[in-house]
Amino acid sequence: MANILHRQDMEVEVEFYSFALQEADDNLVPSPFPEGSESGNFLSFRERRIDIESGGHTHTASLTAEVWDSEPRKDASGDWEADGEGQIESLTGELAICQMMGNSGTYIQLGRPHTIWNARIQSSGRDAVHQLAQVDVPVGVEQYLVQLWPAGE
Repeated sequence: MANILHRQDMEVEVEFYSFALQEADDNLVPSPFPEGSESGNFLSFRERRIDIESGGHTHTASLTAEVWDSEPRKDASGDWEADGEGQIESLTGELAICQMMGNSGTYIQLGRPHTIWNARIQSSGRDAVHQLAQVDVPVGVEQYLVQLWPAGE
């Protein structure tokens, strides 16, 4: 049975429909966000980086990050509109939330450096934020759940 090790709730400033989770030391990322970023996919996995495409242009999303000791059950409690899975390597044991202008200064604490992590990301509120962001800068309409656990465990 999987055990949750750490949970963080944070806000993410979304710009130009996107943000990323990236190795905290951007000197260790071959292509730091937004370099090479493409639209059209909910998730794009790159070396030490995950690009996330949002439903809205400019807004503040809510993100919950959960770090587990092994694969958790997929969350079925939300009205998820998009989801995906992949892997990300972290050498420092932290992932930075990155925006178009660079590192936001907000970090997901993994607690284990030099590890490849499985990542499951789910999102809700995408349709609503798409409409609302046309006329305003919504806060907390779009929500993300990021579940991380060590690969191979």
